[in-house]
Amino acid sequence: MIQPSLQPGPVTAVCVPRRRWAFGLTGRSVGLLILGFFLLIPGFWDSQLSYTMLAWDLLVLLAAFLDGRRLPRAADLTAGRSWTNAPALDSETEIELTVENRGRVIVHCVLDDDQPPALTAQPAMQPLTAFPKVPATVRYKIEPRERGDWDAGQLYIAYRSPLGLAERWAVAPLDQRVRVYPALRTGEEQKLFLARSRQIDLQLRQARQRGLGRDFESLREYREGDDLRDICWTATARRGTPITRQYQTERSQPVWIVLDCGRLMRSKICALPLGNVSPVAAFPAHTHSKLDFACTTAVSLAQLALYSGDRVGLLAYGQGTQQRLLPGRGASHLRQMIESLAQLRAEGGEADHLRATAVLNRLQPRRSLILWITDLAETAMRPEVIDGAVQLLRRHVLLFVAMAQPEVEKIAEARPKNVEQMFRAAAAQEMAGRRELLLARLHEQGALTLDLNPEALTSTVLNQYLTVKERAMV
Repeated sequence: MIQPSLQPGPVTAVCVPRRRWAFGLTGRSVGLLILGFFLLIPGFWDSQLSYTMLAWDLLVLLAAFLDGRRLPRAADLTAGRSWTNAPALDSETEIELTVENRGRVIVHCVLDDDQPPALTAQPAMQPLTAFPKVPATVRYKIEPRERGDWDAGQLYIAYRSPLGLAERWAVAPLDQRVRVYPALRTGEEQKLFLARSRQIDLQLRQARQRGLGRDFESLREYREGDDLRDICWTATARRGTPITRQYQTERSQPVWIVLDCGRLMRSKICALPLGNVSPVAAFPAHTHSKLDFACTTAVSLAQLALYSGDRVGLLAYGQGTQQRLLPGRGASHLRQMIESLAQLRAEGGEADHLRATAVLNRLQPRRSLILWITDLAETAMRPEVIDGAVQLLRRHVLLFVAMAQPEVEKIAEARPKNVEQMFRAAAAQEMAGRRELLLARLHEQGALTLDLNPEALTSTVLNQYLTVKERAMV
């Protein structure tokens, strides 16, 4: 799960008047004033009685004025906002609003928390009753819809006394920068992959191969045929006989996650929330870009790989390099990766795949496992990303994932009912056939290739990673 330290910090501010004349009549006062017009009816028979309406209205206005004077000033209110967890896609985030009333009168407030559309589709209007000298809190939930950094704005407060004849308006400057992180798998789903990773690790320890790899395993006496470069001269000097080092296959491998942030990854996909398998479930569907799904997969794979003892690196690119993180371990490294993934943005132009390949070969000269999540451009020529993948195959194990478009698959599989649908189906089938041919040729050259719908991306990639670990392919 996301670390608690990733959540935005609490903010507190003293309220200020919303405008110069930040008060007004309430609906109750207006209703009482309208009620005074009914006193005109007796005035048709006795003109003296018509003055009763004026007296009533003056009495209501005087009461509203005195009620407004009793209300605490804006400076007597202190407001705060805190987050119970880090905001992430496809998960609810609870926000706690606090109002401290330093006046002498109980106030009934309506709080309007100014949140950007990326965090909530509707304004968050919350009722709250604040007693004197006692902080009052209210909580509400939001469900972020876009990754990245967003500005949470001010807190607007409208408050009145229990009499409710007058109302004051205040605003608390609670502006802060909020970062929305990629969606995460549920804890139960992640535990299944972690358990399998642990089982694979135990099997590899029991069947470890001496003499392969460069991880030090033990010392033994020199035997005929051993490489002279493996002789441990310090141990030889102590024992008076040649001692050689034994090595075993490395259990800790570098894993690189390469994400395409070009125009093809801007495509929107409508999918159910994580853990929701029924298309008619109670939870609403979410629309995210392919890059959002790729970031979710990257976080899940990073967690699993770090748990398995591997070192994880990140390279996200468009026309240039957006984010670069060298392989590392530990909770702090995972946090850096999550922060980097949250800031990725799909660009409007085609990504420079060959440049990213050159950067990766320079950063990782030794053999490693590379997960490359991208999509294939629909062009008559061979896509540039395929050329880049072939270059990586010379020294790395490549898991190449192309993200399919579910709408295109539906068109290709649908039975056409007219000429227009027939041409659309033929075009979709041609696109699917070209993708299949490109991936098949890449597979023949040694790559592990997958053509997946975004909903199945995370679980399939995690299973493929565990298969690579189990077979010790790196």
